[in-house]
Amino acid sequence: MESVAKAPLQTVHGQPSWRLAGSSVETFVTEQGGHLGPTTFRLGERNIRPYAVAPWTEEASAAYLLPMLRVLRGDFFCLPFGGNAAPFDGEEHPPHGETANSVWAFDDLQRDEDAVSLHLHLDTAARKGRVRKDITLIDGHTAIYQRHSVTGMTGPMSFGHHAMLKFPEAEGSGLIATSPFVFGQTSPVPVESPEQGGYSILEPGATFDDLNAVPTTTGGFTDLSRYPSRRGYEDLVLLASDPACPLAWTAVTFPEEGFVWFTLKDPSVLRQTILWISNGGRHYPPWNGRHVNVLGLEEVTSYFHFGLAESAAANSLSKQGIPTTTSLVGGPFHVACINAVARVPAMFDHVAEIHAHEGEDAVTLTSRSGALVRVPLRHSFLAP
Repeated sequence: MESVAKAPLQTVHGQPSWRLAGSSVETFVTEQGGHLGPTTFRLGERNIRPYAVAPWTEEASAAYLLPMLRVLRGDFFCLPFGGNAAPFDGEEHPPHGETANSVWAFDDLQRDEDAVSLHLHLDTAARKGRVRKDITLIDGHTAIYQRHSVTGMTGPMSFGHHAMLKFPEAEGSGLIATSPFVFGQTSPVPVESPEQGGYSILEPGATFDDLNAVPTTTGGFTDLSRYPSRRGYEDLVLLASDPACPLAWTAVTFPEEGFVWFTLKDPSVLRQTILWISNGGRHYPPWNGRHVNVLGLEEVTSYFHFGLAESAAANSLSKQGIPTTTSLVGGPFHVACINAVARVPAMFDHVAEIHAHEGEDAVTLTSRSGALVRVPLRHSFLAP
């Protein structure tokens, strides 16, 4: 195994970043906030760059933003997850936590026979502890393997990943699907208010059991399984993953582009999926109506997007037996997830199932149309 004592930083979209590259994936990780992106997946002769980067990252005005907003791109780890407007037990956390805002420290960059791994750490102040970030690329796998390990912290904690995809302009160009969920609900309160220059269209607090039919404020229903849609609105929904699933997933098929993006998780660790639907509904800085065709696919344990205080308190999810925090006991506590892309054949539409092959580094994705694609993937990475 080859270890690099110090990897150089490169400025990418306005942020000093570490480069991590394998045979099939190249990605960057920002020093500030540990945001992953931009990322390039190599599918044969094609380069796929599915993640969003905020349009203001290289503007002079970005210097005055909260670090998380200034950097905003790709995927990042939140601890605690959410806005965190209210303190919890004397702890004052920034939106999405120090892990999404503070400066990470480099540990090493390691290369072995078939993989390369970046190792970083962050010592937290709001609740003292350490978070280790390990990101691995495996040769021949169009996938990113992420693990965050928390030590030294005790008490309830919300957390999650905040992946964001940038969709093509054509309406409905991406087909969204998830593994079975036991409960679906729109944000209990409006995500935006016209008085502040923001607009939402989904009915607050509405429950649903199918992404195809979600209530709107106009009295009708909308289909959240196809995006982009509903230009001019900012919305959010939560899906409580079925804890009985051995492997939970979220996937987006791009039929015209010929690929699928998907994420895999252990639903006993990351218990919900939040869809943050950002399509030009914010007209205040820095958004200014230009953050469009972006979908957050956020794998979390949290009470919606509110923060630790609301997640640790009794809430509508926890009262149903759906945990919105995990009780840390000093650690280590591990949070793992895998993001990947794959080529898909013609007629491959919404993902219906992702099957992990036991004893093999492979999964098979089946679409609703019955089309199949087998993907090299080390799904055992998610095992405790």
